[in-house]
Amino acid sequence: MVTTALTTRRAPARGATAGPARRARRTRLLHWIAVHAVALAAALFFVLPFVFVWLTSVMSDAQAMSGALWPHEWHWSNYLTVFETPGFLDWWKNSLLYAGLGTLFTVCSAVPVAHALATFRFRGRRTALLLVISTMMLPPQVIVIPMYLVWAQQLHLAGSLWPLILPMAFGDAYSIFLLRQFLLTIPREYLEAAKVDGCGELRTLLKIIVPMARPGIAAVALFQFFFCWNDYFGPQIYAAQNPASWTLSLGLESFKSAHSVNWNLTMAATLLVMAPVIVVFFFAQKAFVEGVTLTGVKG
Repeated sequence: MVTTALTTRRAPARGATAGPARRARRTRLLHWIAVHAVALAAALFFVLPFVFVWLTSVMSDAQAMSGALWPHEWHWSNYLTVFETPGFLDWWKNSLLYAGLGTLFTVCSAVPVAHALATFRFRGRRTALLLVISTMMLPPQVIVIPMYLVWAQQLHLAGSLWPLILPMAFGDAYSIFLLRQFLLTIPREYLEAAKVDGCGELRTLLKIIVPMARPGIAAVALFQFFFCWNDYFGPQIYAAQNPASWTLSLGLESFKSAHSVNWNLTMAATLLVMAPVIVVFFFAQKAFVEGVTLTGVKG
């Protein structure tokens, strides 16, 4: 009888604790569903335009103009037609040259400056940083005329991409600032230990700073590559008069004008222009996100 009485008194306690636990599980489930529903909606919002471009690119001419959403026949030959367009491969080569050399020059010139602004202690260091940041507020349209006169009349490089590539060897304000913020997160103990071991400034930069700053360097390189690959204003100013120096951004505008009624070919060309950027970001997104998120740790 005593055991029965204890069991009778304890049963409500177990039932009372089961209710809050069940409600907590239900709350977590609803929260999981809400978060993933929002994430799925955001993913569809960004992915569906690319799906539409891809589906249109494999349609026939008539179907692309009909407003159909799914191709009745898959015309993969549209991509071959785009590649066979005169000058398209040259536009690819020029874009790779512009983006590749521009990224290389920017990284090689920004890393030493960012290292100096983040590590060295000298009079006027903050003033130098403010001068570098202030150049980001200067629109390129303000200096385009005097710069064009210098490159065209004095250096005779108009009609090529070199007026856009060579200035990147002298640093980029945004890249310097981004790298400087990332280098501030590297503990100074590593640099002091390298100096104790007899490393000079250049060796410390190459052996210590650069390996530890790979995420920040990757972020800067991706930003610069995307900018050069998508740049339309610069090539239009300096290379528009020479079709042999056109990039994909300029060539796509010409291709669109020549195939204004062939939306399937226009979408195929657009997808071919976007593909390298998507592929590069897909494989480097981890380093890109890490490099960007760690740049604001210290000021």
